[in-house]
Amino acid sequence: MSITATELKKNLNKYLMLAATEDVYITQYGKVVAKLSNPFQDRVDVARSLFGILPQTTTYEEAMDERAAEL
Repeated sequence: MSITATELKKNLNKYLMLAATEDVYITQYGKVVAKLSNPFQDRVDVARSLFGILPQTTTYEEAMDERAAEL
């Protein structure tokens, strides 16, 4: 998403919340001057990629025991 610096000033909270899920590019005089992004987005992407790997019937203890056995 791309917005102007003026729009960012008017609705800062809105764009800070939006930056949690997508990059927000700020333009000034038609040129991109900054980018708002989630510094933890890589971690979020990794966590999302792991959802569904374990069967829903697996308990936390079983998952930890399996992980310990791999080491």
